[in-house]
Amino acid sequence: MPSSLRLLAGLVLLSIAAAIASAIVINAQDMAQARTTAEQLTGGSVSAGKHAFQAYGCSACHAIKTLPGADGQVGPSLDQIATQAQLAGHLANSPANMARWIQHPQQVDPGNGMPETGVSDQDARNISAYLYTLR
Repeated sequence: MPSSLRLLAGLVLLSIAAAIASAIVINAQDMAQARTTAEQLTGGSVSAGKHAFQAYGCSACHAIKTLPGADGQVGPSLDQIATQAQLAGHLANSPANMARWIQHPQQVDPGNGMPETGVSDQDARNISAYLYTLR
């Protein structure tokens, strides 16, 4: 192979590597910004919310692609819940409504399939923070 082709191939590979590295950095920055915004909006902790989501058994009913073990098929998938306009089909997607729905789904919509699980106020804020990172 002529040296000019080797040089061109090297430059192409270097460009591809730079593009991949840039995409990784941008994704990490986006995730950090989503986490900060979610925590500011809800007054909760994303990492504590992820743990609480699993501890309260939410993953038994709801699927989240990025959360190992969250493969439930009873309730809706929560992937991209942060971008949805409504919660439970009729609540505006706001931090207060998210926490209210998580804590008291039967008060919000009697007879729906989501059980009351005794989620505390702080855990509701934490779970909300975690869910608001799902974009």
